[in-house]
Amino acid sequence: MFYHIILTTECNGQCYYCYEKSLEDMKESFGFDIDYNVPASLSYSVDDLKKFISKDPDPTITFYGGEPTLRPDLIKKIMDMINARYMIQTNGLLLNVLPEKCINRFHTILVSIDGDKETTDKYRGKGNYRMVMENIKRIRKNGFRGEIIARMTIEEQDIYKQVRYLVENKDFPFTSVHWQLDANFWEHDYPKRNFIQWVKTSYNPGITKLVDYWIKKMKEGRVLKLYPFLDLAYDFLHGINKALLRCGSGYTNFTILTNGRIVACPIMVGLKDFYLGDIWNTHPSNLKMDYEWKEPCKSCEFFDICGGRCLYGNYLQPWGEKGFSEVCKTVKHLIRTIQSKIPEIKELIEKGVINFEDFDHVKYNGCEIIP
Repeated sequence: MFYHIILTTECNGQCYYCYEKSLEDMKESFGFDIDYNVPASLSYSVDDLKKFISKDPDPTITFYGGEPTLRPDLIKKIMDMINARYMIQTNGLLLNVLPEKCINRFHTILVSIDGDKETTDKYRGKGNYRMVMENIKRIRKNGFRGEIIARMTIEEQDIYKQVRYLVENKDFPFTSVHWQLDANFWEHDYPKRNFIQWVKTSYNPGITKLVDYWIKKMKEGRVLKLYPFLDLAYDFLHGINKALLRCGSGYTNFTILTNGRIVACPIMVGLKDFYLGDIWNTHPSNLKMDYEWKEPCKSCEFFDICGGRCLYGNYLQPWGEKGFSEVCKTVKHLIRTIQSKIPEIKELIEKGVINFEDFDHVKYNGCEIIP
């Protein structure tokens, strides 16, 4: 199993996507049963966490927040006490405060960066890009050999330009990139944005160009780990025609809140409908989400491939029916575009330019496969 461990709900960033929009979206009632008593920081003992995790024969722990590096003491203590594969999702601003011993033990580091300096600083704050780049270059220099994934949030940016920038960055070229659309998450931002026009004129055409770029690199013998492409192509190449929620939430990927309660997804903090147990009374093998997918997902022709895109988005549907359908257009375009390239990819494999193994990756590592 994969477990997101929320160490703290506090964050040292004030990103536009999260901090600023949350202030606009605050209201007394969401129409759902919300647990407002989830503490800001870890309130259970690491001993209790160890007892729970030890029941899983092959656990992966991903430190999550808030910003998990605000609690380096807990990261060190958990890594010292619990035997697991470790990952972290971080804004990267405090990677320099973690001991090298901890850093070098991580299998994967997902670091938030949205593309070039201008774009990243616009959405995440002045100086953010420089600090993140300095920190990831430092950890490489100090011996980290695991995977570093550029963890992008995309609003109305140029997806083609920004992903290419990260891949071709001369100071630190990312071989692994994933992105999440800032869409159908907050209620009040939809009317203020030009999302429909952007998808039509920029995002979907950008995905087409980016897939062509991905194929071009394959012809040179290199399969870039662009996760929204990689995971879909892997399944098509291996004849896998049915997928559950591709992030794994609710069946192989679970989140342990700061109070020890277990939920299906790390962004569903406090949503009682998705409480699945706790670390004291629940065995990992008994964790299972029972959820009836809402329309339009469950009757969609792409549902078996998409898996539902986002549990949070389907459950709350903050953009309403119209906004939801507009996001679906991006999903369908992505799937069709990758499907159309499978014969060409198979031909490259048959010619020995690339191999099936080049598409291997750790599934459920926190990447949003369907952005």
